[in-house]
Amino acid sequence: MASAAQRRIKKVSYAKYGYIFILPFFTVYFIFTFWPLIQTFILSFYGNGVLAKSGYNQGLTKDDFVGLDNFRVLLTNAKEGDYESRTLFKWHTNMHEDFIECFKNTIVLWVGNFIPQLALSLSLAVWFTDAKLRIPGKGFFKVVMYLPNVITAASVAVMFYQILADGQRPGALNSILLKAGIVDENVKFVSGEWAGRASVWFIQTWMWFGNTMIMLMSGILGINPSLFEAASIDGASSGQTFRKITLPLLTPIMSYTLITSMIGGLQMFDIPFLFRVSTSKFKQEDHLKTVAVFIYRNYFQEVQMEGNRFYGLSGAASVILFLVTLCLGLIGLYISRDKDAIARKKQIKKNAKQAKLKDKQFGGFSI
Repeated sequence: MASAAQRRIKKVSYAKYGYIFILPFFTVYFIFTFWPLIQTFILSFYGNGVLAKSGYNQGLTKDDFVGLDNFRVLLTNAKEGDYESRTLFKWHTNMHEDFIECFKNTIVLWVGNFIPQLALSLSLAVWFTDAKLRIPGKGFFKVVMYLPNVITAASVAVMFYQILADGQRPGALNSILLKAGIVDENVKFVSGEWAGRASVWFIQTWMWFGNTMIMLMSGILGINPSLFEAASIDGASSGQTFRKITLPLLTPIMSYTLITSMIGGLQMFDIPFLFRVSTSKFKQEDHLKTVAVFIYRNYFQEVQMEGNRFYGLSGAASVILFLVTLCLGLIGLYISRDKDAIARKKQIKKNAKQAKLKDKQFGGFSI
């Protein structure tokens, strides 16, 4: 029997303190992320707020339920008569074409910067982690390459705009080219369709390749060194070691990099939005408009300077972007899954099932 002193000892559970420590995070997440996300879904089924101005207050207020009409405006070429609810068609005429064009620009801008970013980051990660190479100042180079990721995107966009501007006030690069007599007129680093996109590709790659390089380096350093030693003893070249050992074992971190880059790329906003043409009207270039820019302009800015803010359409565009990102993320996870591990699990389940059926034969007795 337990003594009186032992009975007086109470068991102390520390589990509640863990919940207390994580409570601030979930509180902030619920208030600033989860609740706004729910509100965005709700807003996508309602009308568009229209400011009261003479001659323009003819549309829906944001309190009018319109069902899927906002999605139809963005995804189809439906006419006014195709809608059950009365919708503000005076300014919705080109919404479908504008949204599709913004989506195409988003995909082009993301793919164009992700491919060179991944190639550069992977090359540097392999180079820095190669034990055979004794690179002096390796830590210094890592810090310098990661530094662009620390700078705010707005500062980077303004800096590169001052360098590459091609308007009435040319940027530093165009000024140098003109004074040197290399070109006769401004090179369209921003206003040119593909030149402007290439500029954004370069900026995005410059900003993020250091972060991607660090992640890939962590993945390479997590590989068992004995595998590289065995490959070296067997006489494998550096290329064979990379293709047969490094690249296959980097699949999990590569999948993570792909999915996170895709999420960030589809939500790209600051660089394309701030990277503008130097005109008196400070007009946003069409080839640099992304879905996030489309959402911002329709929600926060007065469309066509007529006092109309399309809250419902912006909410619908946000929901479409969320669903597309979710689907692409799931596809990426499915493609990058470990097929060997899945096959082993299936074989184990099959063997267990066969063993269970065998035990049931003859009442559990074997002959």
